[in-house]
Amino acid sequence: MAKIGDIDVGDFPLLLAPMEDVSDPPFRALCKEQGADVVYTEFISSEGLIRDAAKSTMKLDIYEKERPVGIQIFGAVMESMLKSVEIVEASGPDIIDINFGCPVKKVVSKGAGAGILKDIDLMVKLTEAMVKHTKLPVTVKTRLGWDHDSIRIVEVAERLQDVGCAAISIHGRTRAQMYKGDANWHPIAEVKNNPRMHIPVFGNGDVNTPERAVEMRDQYGLDGAMIGRASIGYPWFFKEVKHYMATGEKCKPPTLEERIEAARRHLQMSIDWKGEKLGVFETRRHYTNYFRGIPHFKEYRMKLVTSDHSEDVFAAMDLIEREFAGYEFT
Repeated sequence: MAKIGDIDVGDFPLLLAPMEDVSDPPFRALCKEQGADVVYTEFISSEGLIRDAAKSTMKLDIYEKERPVGIQIFGAVMESMLKSVEIVEASGPDIIDINFGCPVKKVVSKGAGAGILKDIDLMVKLTEAMVKHTKLPVTVKTRLGWDHDSIRIVEVAERLQDVGCAAISIHGRTRAQMYKGDANWHPIAEVKNNPRMHIPVFGNGDVNTPERAVEMRDQYGLDGAMIGRASIGYPWFFKEVKHYMATGEKCKPPTLEERIEAARRHLQMSIDWKGEKLGVFETRRHYTNYFRGIPHFKEYRMKLVTSDHSEDVFAAMDLIEREFAGYEFT
């Protein structure tokens, strides 16, 4: 049984990764319904939070049905990170997560996200200060290292644990790799196999089939899997992994009707949460996966991703439901 602080998260929990413009409350709700054990918010800028920037503070919205939920923050300035911990704590999450892994240039250039992998001492100091500044469990998400020549993740993970980090999620790529190439889980297993480690070690990167999740559990011995891209537009991934882990068999994919219903709910929840314009725009990235596998779908996909008004998107979904009635996904 894995525990984050005092929170039981189950045997080999599945965690929804924090993803910018993806893991918002509507999508987190859908993933939770389909079996995600822990969900994380999009990452939030500590500088944005202390400036009370609208986009940052909006990301603090969490709901009871999501628990346990973690709010993830990033930054590299001690004072700002400690102030943001106070703001985040007031929102009532179960976990505070620090992003030491985002590879995006605008984050890294400020020394935040994966940029901090160039300064491990600062990474440890920030974590220690934040742990001391809150009663909530503090977790870390990071990468193997800055580049292939600077992978020290076994040492880094142990140092983070020793200053109070309650769990660590490790993406099996370096910052230099961005999202290219295959994720390497061997160094994550080395972290887990370090006899001095006693906190949960979660693996991330390329967990894109139920079989891969089982491999991460059984061959690499990790404590859980953090799921990112495989869940975009496909919240059923969590349910499918759990079914496969329990039975060794694949479950039937969701029907067209189930996909349409989820896509409609997703869009409506997004509009309710962030307004018509943003709700329509930010739900677009999910549609390809909602309907992946339907042949000759390009014309319909274009209607979904180019319409600026929700009534047109809902009308496109109605059309898809009629045109492809009875289609069976394999």
